[in-house]
Order: sequence, then C-alpha cells, then structure tokens
Amino acid sequence: MNHPMSVRPLVAFAIGLALAGVAQASPREQAKRLHDRLAGVPPSASVLDTMTNLIASNDPEAAAREAMKAPSFYTVVLKNLVTPWTNRDQTAFAPLNDYTATVIGMVRDDVPFNTVLSDDILYVGGSGQPAYSPANNDLYENLENTNADLSNPSVLVRTAQSSASGLPAGATAGVMTTRAAAQAFFVAGTNRAMFRFTMINHMCKDMEQLADTTRPPDRIRQDISRSPGGDSRIFLNNCVGCHSGMDPLAQAFAYYNWNETTLRIEYTPAMVQPKYHINADNFKQGYVTPDDRWDNRWRKGPNEVLGWSSQLPGSGSGAKSLGEEIGASQQFARCQVEKVFKTVCLRPPASQQDRTAVDSITAAFKAGGYKLKDAFAKAAVHCMGS
Repeated sequence: MNHPMSVRPLVAFAIGLALAGVAQASPREQAKRLHDRLAGVPPSASVLDTMTNLIASNDPEAAAREAMKAPSFYTVVLKNLVTPWTNRDQTAFAPLNDYTATVIGMVRDDVPFNTVLSDDILYVGGSGQPAYSPANNDLYENLENTNADLSNPSVLVRTAQSSASGLPAGATAGVMTTRAAAQAFFVAGTNRAMFRFTMINHMCKDMEQLADTTRPPDRIRQDISRSPGGDSRIFLNNCVGCHSGMDPLAQAFAYYNWNETTLRIEYTPAMVQPKYHINADNFKQGYVTPDDRWDNRWRKGPNEVLGWSSQLPGSGSGAKSLGEEIGASQQFARCQVEKVFKTVCLRPPASQQDRTAVDSITAAFKAGGYKLKDAFAKAAVHCMGS
C-alpha cells in the first residue's frame, strides 16, 4: 500500500493544472463566467459576443456592466442578496417587499448607496401595477408573481417615501422606515431590534462584535437589570458592553412603532413610544427616555475603528440623522463591498489578495459616489478567474 505522502505530488500537479487552466481561460470563457455570476443565467449569443469583445479589449468592467443589464441581476441576484436584510430569520425565501424593491431601484439607478438609511425614498410600481399601500404588501407580491422586469424604470419607479407612507419627510430614514423593516424590527420589543439588525445588515457587525465595557452606563434603560440572576458582575462584564453603546443610539427610534392592528408603521412626533418604558421596575434608577436624541458613544474606544465621519457631529435626533451617521462610516462602505464580493465570488474574502481587492474596491466605491453596481463590476472582475 502506498504511503499517503506519495499522493501529494499528484495533488500539487492537479492544482497546478487547474490554475493554469484558469490563467489560460479565453475571453469568451471569462465573459460567460462573468455573466453567470452577475446575472445568474447564461448570456444570449449577442450579449456573450459583446462581453467577449470588451474583455479582449482589456475592459472587463464594461463587460460586467453589460451582464448587469440582464433583468435577472435585479430579480434574482439582488433580490436574493437583499431579502435576508428584511426579516429576523435572515432568509432569502420571503416575498418581494418595499425594502428589497427600494434597494433594487437604488442600485439600478446608481443612487448613492450611503443614503439607503436616511433618504426620503421608496420604489413603487409603475402604471398597470396596484397602488402602494402602507398597510399591505400586495403591490410587491404582484410584481414578483407576474415576473415584472425590475430593470425597467417604468415598472419600478422612484417616489418620495413621505408621499406614499404618510410619514413626515423628516421622519423617513430610507429602508429603516419602510413597511417591511417596521414589521420586522419595530414590532413589540423595545426597538433595539431595529438597531441590532441595521448593524448586522449594513455594518456587518453583530452586538457581540461591538461590545465595549468601557463606555459609561448612564443611558441604559430601566428594563435592563443591574444584577441579572442576583449577580452584578454579569451586568458589568457583559450587559454593559452592548447596552452602554446601543441604548443611546437606539433612542433615535423612540417615536416609531409597528401597529399590529393597522398593519402599518406608526410615528408619534414628540411622544416616546410606551415600549421604551416597559419593565421599568427592573431598575427604577435606570435611564428614562425623554425624546429621540441619540449619541454615538462608539466614536471613542474600540469601535472608533469603524471609521466614523469627522464631518458629522456624532449625535442628533431621530432615525434619519442616525442613518446618515452609519452611512458615512468607513465600515458601512466596506460592509457593502464584502457582501457584494461574497455574492459574485461565491466566497467571503479569504486570501491577502482578496482583502487587498476589497480595500481597493471600497476606496473606489466611496470615491465614485457609492454606486453599488461599480462594486459588483470590480468584485466580479477580481473573481473572474476563480
């Protein structure tokens, strides 16, 4: 019986052959791989010819943009990327909704993506589609059930969220105040879910990764026990890490709620939602929320590494200004690029070469006006040979 060591030269030889095959892939093979990754379907002969010529002319990014003209880039690739952001289960197997459709429209129209958490924006159906309703999802389910072409600007149309939902313009905060987001993250609870899932979906960080026990605990609400299980060490060593930073930030949502009777988002200006005062007896000396002022205490300490913008004050009132704070951070930009990379490369950044590419794409994404299609094109070209 051969020793296992004897197979290693064969494995190395096979890997070498595979890498050589990638390096020698023809422009046509590269074009097909690009289209498959970006559109999720094979290209037509004419599109493949166009992409092949662009790659042969040393312009693979233009070839990638040609692939993104396919309707399936929007209805399949983008929908599958975005839909998990819109629900607590983080599943892609959910109907199209106003959150997902708004992101799709923003990407299609090259709307600066750093406004996704702050703009007064919503994408609705065009002529022939049901009217948008803040009380149901019928429009979007109809768009999906009829295989509507979301790449067509006459089918998926930009409008002001305030005019469609009835929210004041100053209370709109991009996808955070869409019906789908409200239903998922403003329902019941204490509105901390909206903050947590916004961090997961748009900063690629969950609360455990953001925990910082060095921030002062004076803004932690009354519902958090200071001695859970009778042990104050648990609060000091664990609870403080998340809540000392999260509670002052989640205060931005103090006037929002999901109304389970009307099935729509509820906004009560200058009136803190009762949910912010639940379980007050857990620690009566805790913070009582008076308004929707937020403060970002993570601008100092370990989370300074997230790259908060020096052009913003780090505090404000309401969800819109909080969305601006998040969208202006370095981590927000990098997070979008990492998600795009994983989508088109079918893997997270793994090697130093991948991480260098993500750095470069992130810089270009910011400098180019936060156009997410540019990030898709650059990431797809980087992974074109893999």
